[in-house]
Amino acid sequence: MRKSSTFGMIGLAGLAMALGLTMTSGAAAQAATYRMHIYEIWYNSPGPDHGGDASLNHEWVKLHNTSSASINLAHWTLRDKAGHVFVFGQYTIKPHGYVTIHTGHGASTQTDRYWNHSWYIWNNTGDTAILRNQDGTTIGTCTYHGTSQGYVFC
Repeated sequence: MRKSSTFGMIGLAGLAMALGLTMTSGAAAQAATYRMHIYEIWYNSPGPDHGGDASLNHEWVKLHNTSSASINLAHWTLRDKAGHVFVFGQYTIKPHGYVTIHTGHGASTQTDRYWNHSWYIWNNTGDTAILRNQDGTTIGTCTYHGTSQGYVFC
C-alpha cells in the first residue's frame, strides 16, 4: 500500500518557511539563477542610416550580469519581434559584467560581440528585445517605443 506524501510536502514547505527560504520554479527561478538582464538598447544610431559598419555598430543591445558568478551564454539568443536572431557561440560573461551586441561587423571581445548583419535590426519606431537561454526559456524582454533620444534603459 502506498502512503500519502501530503504530510511530507507540508513538512518541507514549513521547514523552508521557518528557514526563510523561498521555493520558486520555472522561468522565475531561471531568471533568479542567471541574473542576466537586458540593460540598454541603442536603436537609432546617430546620423543617416546608410548601412556602413560605423553606423550599424552604433545600434546595439547591452546585457548585464548582475550576479557575482560567471555565466556561460553559449547557445543563448537575443532576438527582435521580426525574427532576427543573434546566437551566442562559446562565451562566458564575467561576474557583474556587461556585453554589448552590435548590429554590424567586427572582431568580438569580452565586452563586445557582433551580429555581422548588413542592415539595421532595431526599429526606430519601437521593437522588443527578447533574451532566451540555451533551453529557449525567456530570461528577459525589453519593449520600447521610439523617441527622439534613440535609446532606452530597460
